[in-house]
Amino acid sequence: MDLEPLRERARIIREARSFFDRRSYLEVDTPLLAPHLIPESCLEVFETAYLKLPPADPASPGPARPYWLIPSPELWMKRLIARHSLSMYQICKCFRNGESTGRFHSPEFTMLEYYTMDAGYLDSLSLTEELFCHLGRVRFTPFLRISMEEAFAQWAEIDLFPAAAEGALGPAARRLGMDLPPLSTAELFNLIFIHAVEPKLPTDRPVALLDYPAFVPCLARKRPDGKTVERWELYVRGVELANCYSEETDPQEIRRFFESETRIKERQALVPHRVDGEYWRVFLPGPSGRPFSPCSGVALGLDRLIMVLLEQTHIDGVLPFPMETL
Repeated sequence: MDLEPLRERARIIREARSFFDRRSYLEVDTPLLAPHLIPESCLEVFETAYLKLPPADPASPGPARPYWLIPSPELWMKRLIARHSLSMYQICKCFRNGESTGRFHSPEFTMLEYYTMDAGYLDSLSLTEELFCHLGRVRFTPFLRISMEEAFAQWAEIDLFPAAAEGALGPAARRLGMDLPPLSTAELFNLIFIHAVEPKLPTDRPVALLDYPAFVPCLARKRPDGKTVERWELYVRGVELANCYSEETDPQEIRRFFESETRIKERQALVPHRVDGEYWRVFLPGPSGRPFSPCSGVALGLDRLIMVLLEQTHIDGVLPFPMETL
């Protein structure tokens, strides 16, 4: 990596910290190794192990204890939120396995994750617009805001919710030229989105895709209509940069999500990992009787943001040591 992009990378990270520090967000630093993870059927993880050397025989290690590299700091940050109810942010390394390296992907990447107390997903969207203005290089704000339902209608010519309810997403995908095996409604949605909607998103300004269908599992709060959740994803010049929820705080909803996703992971995960079956208890009222605070969280790929701000066409151009060169 040349010196000037390295300096710009440092500036952007420094300015991102300044943005949240000035708003009294607490910067936190949580572990990269975890004894268990949130089950997410859409991604794979890296496994490692801790070898504890017994004092009596340093040459003979004791039983290995498995750990996994985090795909996101969410696991730990929500524990801190439960305890302290503070807006907070973190800039850290995250790891996702089973993804090919390419223009926008690196198995090891830098994440900026921030949670805002007593806020919803639209508050986080406005905050993210402010962040982009603060960083000073993206001049086409405000963001274009469009619902996922509108995006499917405009760019795939699919009436999303009736098609999903009637089992018509499969035929719609085939009409769009996709040859596919039997898939779930959520899988068909993702496939159509990736191949028919995402490539047609405007590139002249950031695009926030709002209100994901509730049949796509995630830990976002449901909207009053019952068919969508309070979630957005942000695209800039065709690059996916951020994912945001109004966070689900109902312990039983979180418990059901964990149980459902764990069953899927047990069937199909290339790298199985341990799941904390009691994690939902984090969201129960604490000793003071105070419930888990309503909040909204954003996970933003910082390397991709730097790539866009520096007008690079490949993520390797903003990584000091791209994985393929190691």
